[in-house]
Amino acid sequence: MIGYVSKGIAKIPFLESFTGMPCSLLTHNVTQDVSYIAGWGLKSSAKKARNLALKFHLPYLSLEDGFIRSLGLGVDGSLQHSMIIDKSGIYYDATRKSDLEDLIYGLDKLSAVNDIRAHRCISDLKRYQLSKYNQSSDKFLCSLSSGKPVVLVVDQTFGDASIEYGMGSEDSFKEMLETAIEENPDAEILVKIHPDVLAGKKKGYLLEVAKKYNCQILAEDINPWSVLDVVEHVYVVTSQLGFEALMAGKKVTCFGMPFYAGWGLTDDRQTCNRRGVSRSLEQVFYAAYIQYCRYINPYTGVPCQLEDTIKLIAHQKQHLERYRGSWFASDFSNWKIKFIPHYLGLGAAVTFTENLEKDINKLQSGDNLLIWSSRISDRAELLCKRNNLKLWRMEDGFIRSVGLGTDLVPPLSLVIDSCGIYYDSTKPSDLENIYNTYTFDESLLLRAEEICNRLVELKLSKYNVGVSTPLVLPSDRTIILVPGQVETDASIAKGSPVIKTNHALLDVVRKENPDAFIIYKPHPDVLSGGRFGDLQTTAETLYDLMVTDISITDLFDVVDEIHTMSSLSGFEGLLRQKKVRTYGMPFYAGWGLTNDYLSCERRNKKLTLNELVAGALILYPIYVDSESGDVIDIETAIELLSKKLGSPQRPSIKTRIYRVIRNRFLKR
Repeated sequence: MIGYVSKGIAKIPFLESFTGMPCSLLTHNVTQDVSYIAGWGLKSSAKKARNLALKFHLPYLSLEDGFIRSLGLGVDGSLQHSMIIDKSGIYYDATRKSDLEDLIYGLDKLSAVNDIRAHRCISDLKRYQLSKYNQSSDKFLCSLSSGKPVVLVVDQTFGDASIEYGMGSEDSFKEMLETAIEENPDAEILVKIHPDVLAGKKKGYLLEVAKKYNCQILAEDINPWSVLDVVEHVYVVTSQLGFEALMAGKKVTCFGMPFYAGWGLTDDRQTCNRRGVSRSLEQVFYAAYIQYCRYINPYTGVPCQLEDTIKLIAHQKQHLERYRGSWFASDFSNWKIKFIPHYLGLGAAVTFTENLEKDINKLQSGDNLLIWSSRISDRAELLCKRNNLKLWRMEDGFIRSVGLGTDLVPPLSLVIDSCGIYYDSTKPSDLENIYNTYTFDESLLLRAEEICNRLVELKLSKYNVGVSTPLVLPSDRTIILVPGQVETDASIAKGSPVIKTNHALLDVVRKENPDAFIIYKPHPDVLSGGRFGDLQTTAETLYDLMVTDISITDLFDVVDEIHTMSSLSGFEGLLRQKKVRTYGMPFYAGWGLTNDYLSCERRNKKLTLNELVAGALILYPIYVDSESGDVIDIETAIELLSKKLGSPQRPSIKTRIYRVIRNRFLKR
C-alpha cells in the first residue's frame, strides 16, 4: 500500500489505476500495511511525506504530472491523463539520479520494434502538435517578417523547481539571452514570456532583459509547436519545450540540465558526470514517454498506453480548434443549456438567447449561430443570410444514453451540422458529404470494425432501455421487426415523404410480406407517454406480436429482417448483419447496404459497412463525458455507457413524477 499525507493527492481521480496498488491518506500513524510513502515531487508540501518516510524507514515515491498531461491546465481542473512515479528521484532533479536517468543510461540499444514505436509516437506528437497542456491556439506567427533566421529564447516562471534542481539559476536566464544574442548576430531573437508574467500574475526572468536588448517578445498563449515552426535554434534553461524542439528537428542549447541534456542531443553549457553517453532521440523519448510515464483513460480509469493517450487528446484538441470562437445559441430549453457548452468545447464563448430577433444585433459578421435542428425556422435562416452568420444545427447522436431524452436524460453524444441535418434527406448534410467525399483510410476502417464489434458484443443501442425477455417464435416463417417511430418527429417529416405513420408502415410491410411473422415494437418515447405515435385499433391485424419492454438489441438476435421508415434501428440492424428494408430515406439508406423503397440522386456511391460506421459513429458526432463535461472519443463513450448498463433500469421517482406532469400539462 502507498500512504500519502497530501489532500491534493487524495483528489486525483483513479489514483490507484496510476500506481497499480492500494493508496491511503494517512491521517494519524503509519500502519503496518503501508509499503511506500508518496509526495508530490520536490514541492515544499512534500517535505512532510519525506520526513515520514525517513522516520519509518520506508521508500519515498515522487509523484509528478507526465509529459503529456491533459487538454487543459491542471489548475483549471482538467483531468490528468499521465503520471510519473519515481522511486529514486524525479526527472527534473539533475543533482542526483532518477529512475528516468537510469532508464536512459540503460538503453544502450533500442530494439527495432521499440525504435519504430518511438519514431511513430514522435511523428504523431508533431502531427497533432501535442504538448504537456494543449488548450492553446494553433496560431501561425505571421508577425516575423524580417526575413532573418529566428532564434527562440525560452523564459520560465520564477521559482520553478526544475530550475534550481536542474542546475540553473536566475543568472542563467540573463546569461542565456546575452549568449543567444552574441552567438546569433544576424538573427531575430524571439523571447517567449509566459502570458501570466505580462499580466502581472506571475514573475519571470527575462521580460525586462528582453526589453533592454530590444528583443521581440512573444507572450501570446499559443501552441509551442506553432512557435517551433518558425525558429531554427532554441535556447532553454530547463523547459520541456527544449525536448519538443528536439522532436521538431531544431538545434537546442541548454543552460541548465533538463532530463534530455547530457546525452549528446543538445548543446550543453552545464555538465552532469552521471550522464555523458550518447543516446538517440528515439532512445530518450522511449525511456521518458513510454517507460517512465504511466497513462490512464481519466474518464474510465482504465490504464492505457501512450498511443491511446495521444489519440484521445488529439481528438479533444481537434474538436477544440474546430469550434473555437464566438457562438450564439438560440431557443434552447433550460435543461439543455446546462450541457450545450460542453459540446462546443473550451475554446467556444457561448451566449444563449430566447429571442433571436431581439438579440440579433449582438452578433457580428462571421459569428456562429446554433439552433436545435427541429426548431430552425425560415425566419432564422433568413436572419443568418442577412447578417452573414454561420448557421449550425444540433441534434441527438446515434449512441445517446441509458434512458430517454423525453425524460431529460442528458445525452452522451450530439451532432453539430454546418449545412443540414442527417435525418433530412431533402438536402445535403455534413454526414452525407462525409460519405460522398471522405477518403477512409485503413486505420479508420479497422477502428470502425472494432467499434461495430464492441457495440454488438455489449448490446448497445441509442437509448439502451428495456429488459431481456425470451420470446417463442415460429421457426418456419421469416421474422420481421417493425420499429415504431414518433409520428410528429422531424425525421419522418423530412426523411419519409411517402409513408408517414406507423399504421401505414405496418400496412405496406404486411402487403409485401403476407407470410412473415411481424413483430411491432412501439417507440420508447411513445410508450413513456411523451410523444405521439400510437396505432389505430385496426392495426392489430397487421402484426403478429407487439413487444414493449423488451430491449431492441435482444430483438435483433431473433429477427431476420428490419423494416422501417427512417428509424435508427435500421442502422443498428446493419451492424448486426441483418437485412434492412427502408421506406423513407434515413442517413444509412441509398449507399447499397439496404433495400430501399425510395432513392436519392445525391447518394450514388457504394459504401462498405465499416465506411458507414466510420462516418456515423466516429467522424460526425461529438461525445461528452457527463461527469467532467470533457469531449471524449467514441471508444471512451462506449465503455462509459457499458458501465451504466449494469445499474437498475427502472425510472427514478423524479422521472416518474416528471412524466405525469409532462403528459398532463405540457405540449408534446
